[in-house]
Order: sequence, then structure tokens, then C-alpha cells
Amino acid sequence: MDPTTQTRDWGECHGERRVALVQISPVLGDPARNLALHLDRIEAARQQNADLIVFPELSLSGYFVRDMVPDIALDPAGPEVAELIQAAGPAALVAGLVEESPRHRFYNAAFYAEGGRVVHVHRKVYLPTYGLFDESRYFAAGERIEAFDTARFGRVGILICEDFWHLSAAAIMQAEEVDLLMCGANSPARGVDGPKIQTAETYERLSRAFAQLLGAMVVLVNRVGFEDGLCFWGGSLVVGPDGRLCAHAAMFDEAITIAAFDPAELRRQRLVAPLARDEQLLLTIEELNRIKRQLYE
Repeated sequence: MDPTTQTRDWGECHGERRVALVQISPVLGDPARNLALHLDRIEAARQQNADLIVFPELSLSGYFVRDMVPDIALDPAGPEVAELIQAAGPAALVAGLVEESPRHRFYNAAFYAEGGRVVHVHRKVYLPTYGLFDESRYFAAGERIEAFDTARFGRVGILICEDFWHLSAAAIMQAEEVDLLMCGANSPARGVDGPKIQTAETYERLSRAFAQLLGAMVVLVNRVGFEDGLCFWGGSLVVGPDGRLCAHAAMFDEAITIAAFDPAELRRQRLVAPLARDEQLLLTIEELNRIKRQLYE
């Protein structure tokens, strides 16, 4: 099915940056077909003049990879990723993959590339093991949550799905003073009550709250399609630093949604609500150390 293409402007501003939220339904355990799918969507996003193209969690593999993990792992420095980066041209690119480390550990990871190279790789830290999830059986947990500097989007942070549900991750991103926080997700529809999907509503609430608390733009890209009997709801979104929903992709359907924004919005919001400026990081560290002593000494 060909994706629909939607365009949204950030507030009333004429955007200076264009972000493509690329909702896809990847083929489980087939990196070659998924690579072709990515190349097709990258070309479509470039035709929409996207400056940044963002795919969901594990977009190159599908989600329930289980025992296929060693067979479908990719190297962020390998030829498949290099082909994607070349296809993106001047646009920055974020995509998800199963990563194999030099010591043969396997991670649920996402890479950020711009300027013809991979700039940063985030390894998912919080691996869910409740309900239908059993990620820690197949993946090693990442050990860092850190931001990085980019040429066109300021200071950027990446989280993956469950990471986004933990306040500690958002607090670290605030301390890192990010301008843009991105989250790739494979979130199935859970808590369905008529037209409402609890997981979708929670992701929107978290995105709005984190955007305001961080004074940053938040981008969430969730996959669509069916896998292992589960339905993934899509509904990718962009939230401005004031907590306003700026773009919202279709529910359940593949789509490329272009969100245009002006980085000057960051300055305006931080003048109105300088929360990051007033955050007492040293106090937070001291209190966490106090709690640690109480727990472990």
C-alpha cells in the first residue's frame, strides 16, 4: 500500500526545518525487504523536502524477532546502513535495527546519521519484561542515555519505546539540555475502549509533558501493521516546546507526515518558561546519592 502524505506547520510559523515521520509496517525478520522499504520511503520524504527522516523502533527488522536476533543483526557501520545514508542525501536520518556489538552482544538500537556518517547510536536501556514483552531474553540492555550535537537540529536525544516511559530518562535529557527529543516505538494497541487506545493516549500525554518540561521539540514515531497477532496503532506525532500538538499522523495506516517548525520557537518558549535554566542539577545528584546510601548501605 502506498503511504499517504500529510503536511503540518508548527504553530503559525513558516518552518525552517522539515521532519518526516515515517510510519511503516516492516516485514518481520527480513532486513533485505525492509531495506528496500526504507529506500522507497526515504525517496518519498526527500521529495517532500524533508531535512530529517525518522523511522520507528526496529524498523529494519520488525519487533518480535526472538531467536532470529543473531541472524538479522546489522552493523551501524555496515553496507546496509551506508546505503540508507547515501539515499538520504543531505537529510538527517534515524532508523531502528538489531545491532551486534564487537563483543557479540545484541541490542535494540537506533542510529542518527547526517553529513554522510553515523553520528550517534542509542541502545535501548529499559527492556520490558511484563505482559506480552520479553525483550531482555533476546537483547542486552543499553548502558547510557546521552545527548549529542548535530549540524542542523542543535542538541538531540534519542529514546526507544520503553525508555520514554521512565522519568529518569527524561530527567537526563533535561540535564543534557536537548533541543530535540526523538522516540521510536513499536507500541501495540492495549487498553482499547471503543475509539480510545490507552497506550496512544499515554504516549501523547508523555510527549506533551516532556516537551514542556524540557522546553524542547518532541518527535514520536510509532509503527503500524500486524505482527504475531498484535495491532500497532501508528499515530506518530510532533509536539512543540510549549506542549502543543503540532502534527499527528494517521492511526493504523502507513503514512509520511511532514512537520515544519521554526527553531526560534525554542527561544520563545524558554523565555516564557525557563524550567531547564532553573533546574537544580547538583541538588538532584545529592538527593539521589542520599537515597542510594539509604538503600545500599
